[in-house]
Amino acid sequence: MLSAEVPLSHLGPSVLLLLQLLLPPTSAFFPNIWSLLAAPGSITHQDLTEEAALNVTLQLFLEQPPPNQPPLRLEDYLGRTLLADDLFAAYFGPGFPSRRFRAALGEVSRANAAQDFLPTSRNDPDLHFDAERLSQGRTRLMGALQETLVAARVLDHTLARQRLGAALHALQDFYSHSNWVELGEQQPHPHLLWPRQELWSLAEVGNPTCSNCEELSCPGNLLGFTLLTSGYFGTHPPKPPGKCSHGGHFDQSSSQPPRGGINKDSTSPGFSPHHMLHLQAAKLALLASIQAFSLLRSRLGDSGFSRMLDITPASSLSFVLDTTGSMGEEINAAKIQARHIMEQRQGSPMEPVHYILVPFHDPEFGPVFTTSDPHSFWQRLNEIHALGGGDEPEMCLSALELALLHTPPLSDIFVFTDASPKDAFLTNRVESLSQERRCRVTFLVTEDPSRVQGRAQREVLSPVRFEPYEAVALASGGEVIFTKDQHIRDVAAIVGESMAALVTLPLEPPVIVPGKPLVFIVDGLLQKVTVRMHGEISSFWIKNPAGIFQSQEEGMGPLGHTHRFGQFWMVTMTDPPQTGTWEIQVTAEGTPRVRVQGKEGDVLGMGREVLSGSENNLRHIPLRNLSDCLHPPPAQTSLDFLFHFGIPMEDGPHPGLYPLTQPVAGLQIQLLVEVTGLGSRGNPGDSPPHFSHVILRRVPEGTKLGQVPLEPLGPPERGLLTASLPPTLLSTPGPFSLELIGQDGGGQGLHRIAPQPCTVAPVLLELSGPPGFLAPGSKALLTLRITSFSVPQDLDIRISVNPSFAFTSNLSRAHLGLNESAWGCLWLEVPDSAVLDSMVMVTVTALGREVSLLPPTHAFLRLLVLAQTPQDQLSASSGPVVTTTTPVFRSSTLVTQGRARGGKAGRPWWGTVGGVLLLLTLASW
Repeated sequence: MLSAEVPLSHLGPSVLLLLQLLLPPTSAFFPNIWSLLAAPGSITHQDLTEEAALNVTLQLFLEQPPPNQPPLRLEDYLGRTLLADDLFAAYFGPGFPSRRFRAALGEVSRANAAQDFLPTSRNDPDLHFDAERLSQGRTRLMGALQETLVAARVLDHTLARQRLGAALHALQDFYSHSNWVELGEQQPHPHLLWPRQELWSLAEVGNPTCSNCEELSCPGNLLGFTLLTSGYFGTHPPKPPGKCSHGGHFDQSSSQPPRGGINKDSTSPGFSPHHMLHLQAAKLALLASIQAFSLLRSRLGDSGFSRMLDITPASSLSFVLDTTGSMGEEINAAKIQARHIMEQRQGSPMEPVHYILVPFHDPEFGPVFTTSDPHSFWQRLNEIHALGGGDEPEMCLSALELALLHTPPLSDIFVFTDASPKDAFLTNRVESLSQERRCRVTFLVTEDPSRVQGRAQREVLSPVRFEPYEAVALASGGEVIFTKDQHIRDVAAIVGESMAALVTLPLEPPVIVPGKPLVFIVDGLLQKVTVRMHGEISSFWIKNPAGIFQSQEEGMGPLGHTHRFGQFWMVTMTDPPQTGTWEIQVTAEGTPRVRVQGKEGDVLGMGREVLSGSENNLRHIPLRNLSDCLHPPPAQTSLDFLFHFGIPMEDGPHPGLYPLTQPVAGLQIQLLVEVTGLGSRGNPGDSPPHFSHVILRRVPEGTKLGQVPLEPLGPPERGLLTASLPPTLLSTPGPFSLELIGQDGGGQGLHRIAPQPCTVAPVLLELSGPPGFLAPGSKALLTLRITSFSVPQDLDIRISVNPSFAFTSNLSRAHLGLNESAWGCLWLEVPDSAVLDSMVMVTVTALGREVSLLPPTHAFLRLLVLAQTPQDQLSASSGPVVTTTTPVFRSSTLVTQGRARGGKAGRPWWGTVGGVLLLLTLASW
């Protein structure tokens, strides 16, 4: 917990920290990079958040040299823009992806931006330090940081990132919305992050603060005083006489005397009357954001802080296990693979940092076990045995939903079962949750889908009873692999393969068409290309660009090595694979599955290994010394991409991109693509890869929906691209895939596909909760809005709460015309017995009342249960009091050395903030 006894000057270790703001010439305290279209040259909340995180990450890397790797040197980063790809390549070694870290930063940034758009937060002055509610704003800020700490400590890192984004938004707004900069201050407020210190010299209701300003730019409208104030925005609360407004075109209060305003959100006088002080405010907001990150690091420790922001290239290990009596072989296979992964990756950058285990049978499922300790995970896994039950079906999807709630995003989840789901009614919700979490689910089923006898059954079983698994696998980008007991250990080896830094290659067509080969392209960046097939396959062949064939015979062939385990085939191509167009021809009964994946270098330096063993001797396997293979020869960072959706909001006080988890039918949607792996690629001066467009295809048919050009957004090294998706392109609800098309520096084609498909939602479903925590014995108000932009909708509204808190709602049905919305309220009753420091998940589902093919729409909201007075928890913290080496500079004021701040651009400027020595490049400012 945060301790009020620790002053800010001791929050950070005494180390050198590089600080370089990313300020492209065309780059507000506006929400995100999309805002730059309205105010070019401004610094956004997204910029501030990501730059602060990168600086503290560099600080962590400088203080904690990597094992068996040369330590990072500060001088290597002087004069360079900080990039996640570069930091990961330098610290973990080339070939280790920063994709999860960048996704985590994206979660924080989007949560930050959402504060300007969500109905429960956008007009709350306490959450933006508006309307002179500075003490109240500080209370809410500290509450959000407390919730971040608690969520991170219980390993709910998604909720931690959401609350961190809200906290950073308020903290950054303080420097733009108050007159702290105008008072001549050149460092962050020393008490803003210190709970027991009062904010001094605050303006009172009767103190006039502003004079009238009739121009867009208002440099002299603040009265000559030394009190701390902030501007009023809108009409709630109303602006008292003589008080400052926020200002800008969309602030209604600025039309009332005294006119004008004082915000420094952007470089545009139309939005920000004090635009001339924007960069000074941004500098202090960045330093304060670094303080906040450093504060969390000191309280969570380096490991906890790294887990919260996914500062690792490694995936999580998440198992969902059927524990009924017939599952002995499957449980043993899961144990073997878990042990193999633990041994293989111990001490390496690819060692999992999260372990999740959820058992199930019938009628029970859970509890979920989460840990960051591999030995604790192994101990718990080894305690699981196949006992009792044995009949079908089982509570598989309930257990999977529990795993999805606790597994970090961008992870793989593996389900071991031999039974169909009893809870198939959860299929749509689990599909949506897997896409919201961007987790890939693979089912390993030791059951013939056409078999209806053999296992004890309580009912006649349908031949299509496994379709819910197929639906979830399709929605999440995973697979359903049917096998037999004698093959499960070999097939389960894909667990380790899937957790590697793999790139999925698009197939054309995406599904098998009789008599037509599947085509895929191998580019010069790929190695370790594997083809996986499963189904009732009678024959197949693979042809490389030179026309060389390899058929289904097992063993080594002209193109690679073929393994077969029952109906499961794996062909590992010999490195390096020939670049160009490859073909696969498959002859099979039914619908076989084919997947092609590759790596850009082997980040583990290890080949595939199939282990064997028995349950009795697994616990005695020693952990091997792998130091000779944990650091392979250099390889390039995996070239991949992340993607996000949003609605452009250009007609309000904070123009930007309102983040969406999925596109909505009938809406103009903006697609943001973030290419990972660009920063450390090639030699200086080499031409970087270039991506020109995206292709959208209907899933699973593979029908091409359209092709949309990509436009760069910001500096090219950030890898940000944008595309506008017109309503006609996504007019029909349903799943689709995204393919990224481009060329490498040599002009050779590059083709990547997103690991998971997306789904077009029939309606926009917005669920907003209270801006703070849930307290036991309280009632919380949640708001719900449903809007249709495509066709009239007649909807049933269903609500579920996990755990089962009582609730009431005034909206159970909604009839919507075109462009119509329905609003509703949900009152959540938190019992006195609610477990402190626990997460509550609220799920709202909008389902068409008439039988149709339209998928249901889901909204998920995570909330945290805390004690009534979070600041008391901050003060009475049980967390360690941080003691550090005496800083180089003890003063809490910024100290300049060498050239003064007005010196030549590009010279470094040195100073301390919170005991941390900072280096700013003045060219950035």
